[in-house]
Parts: sequence; C-alpha cells; structure tokens
Amino acid sequence: MATTAADIKALREQTGAGMLDVKKALDEAEGDRAKAIEILRVKGLKGVTKREGRSASNGLVAARVENGVGTLVEVNCETDFVAKSAPFQKVADVVMETAVRTGAADAATLLAADVDGKSLQTVLDEANATIGEKIEVRRVARLEGAHVGSYLHRTSPDLPAQIGVLVALDSEALDTARDVAMHIAALSPIHLHRDEVSEDTVANERRIAEETAREEGKPEQALSRIVEGRVNGYFKDNVLLEQAFAKDPKRSVQQVLADSGVTVTSFARFRVGA
Repeated sequence: MATTAADIKALREQTGAGMLDVKKALDEAEGDRAKAIEILRVKGLKGVTKREGRSASNGLVAARVENGVGTLVEVNCETDFVAKSAPFQKVADVVMETAVRTGAADAATLLAADVDGKSLQTVLDEANATIGEKIEVRRVARLEGAHVGSYLHRTSPDLPAQIGVLVALDSEALDTARDVAMHIAALSPIHLHRDEVSEDTVANERRIAEETAREEGKPEQALSRIVEGRVNGYFKDNVLLEQAFAKDPKRSVQQVLADSGVTVTSFARFRVGA
C-alpha cells in the first residue's frame, strides 16, 4: 500500500515524530497506522540514550493556581514543531498534573514521582520514543500565599506559552497580582528585595562602576557618588520592588503595591531555554 502525503501528515500530527521517520515507519508497516506507531516507539526507545546529549531548548511553560498554591513547570523539547504538537502538549499536561498532585518543588523530585505505576521519567522516555525528540522537565516552582497570581505569555502566536510567572501576595488583589505578574514577564527581575543580592555581586558591581568611571575620566572627587549611583542603577534594573513599573514608569513596583495595600512575598519566572 503506497504511503500518501496525507498519511504522513496525519501520523506526524498524532505522534510529533519527524517526517522521514514517519514515512519509513508507514512504509515498513505497509500503511497500517497503529503498527507504524509501534515501530516509531520501538525505534525511538533504542535511540533514547543517543538523544540524552542533544539540546532541548524549545518547549513550553505551564502554570496552575489552586487553593493558594501556584505551580510553574518548564517542559522542553528540541524543535518548535514538536513544541506545538498535541502529543507533546499532552505530555506537558501529565507533568503539570503530577507536579500539582505531588507538590514537587524541584525537577528531580517530580521526575521520580509515580504515574500509574511508573516514574514520570519513564513516561518521558516513552514519549521520547514515540515523538523522536529529547523531552525533559527543566524546572519546577511552587509558591504559596494568601493570593497567588499567574501570567503566561506567548512570544509567537503559533507556539504555546514561552514565558510563565507566578507571584505570591500577602492578601487578595486580583488586578494588582496580574499587573505585577505581567511586569515580571516583561522586565525579568532577578531578586525581590535589595537585601537578596549577594555581597559578592554588589562588590563586583562597585568594582565595575569604579573602573568604568575612571576609564571615562571622571574626576576623583566625584567617583564615590558616581559609583553609588551606578550600583543603585543595578538594583533598579534587577530588583523587582525597585524597578519602574511597566504600566506606569513614573512609579516603582513598590509604590504600586503600597497603593494597593499588598506585599509581594515571592515570585518565580521561567522563560523556555533561558
């Protein structure tokens, strides 16, 4: 039975496997789609170890908030074609369900969790076999708070969310939580408070600021003021509460929170591959 382009397209959509692999499997199975899927799985399982060293820099970020607990996961694959495929997104759903059910807060714990009598890692290995790409869980975050907000952002309309944010507040404020989550997605802060920045990082920023000022020929008597200004600039770029608010740059995030009567207690931000 001759393999048609429609057969190849249908099986690719069903499995997420590559075009050449799908054609070979259908040819070997003489057009039997169920048998072709088995062939893809068998050949895929043989290649799982070969894929371990390959880069999985595409994928998606998913978020869920239930009863004051937010869960954020990043699930990776190798290509954007697979990232937007139904089989990969079904795997991501299993990852999220498992993370929520187990309360796992790190990837190692999540991968060891039981899914119908086998580990989540085994589930991923089986998906690797069928889809033909390396699939992995890179990161997991779990936040608790009086109110947890979330935001997912698509960097391309034909791809699943590539950026995900959770933000925990000390009291409920739906609009503020979403606005701050969107701000975090856009401006990617590293720290919540200034005092979370390590002493080594601050010392390095001071050193760079001083060396730069001297290279620019700034007067000696002005160096201290210039260095302090540039270190404060680092804080304003990287500390959430000190950043200029994305929707109103005349106010800091701290001012926006104060006006709403709430406090951010923690946040998490994932960008696929970053």
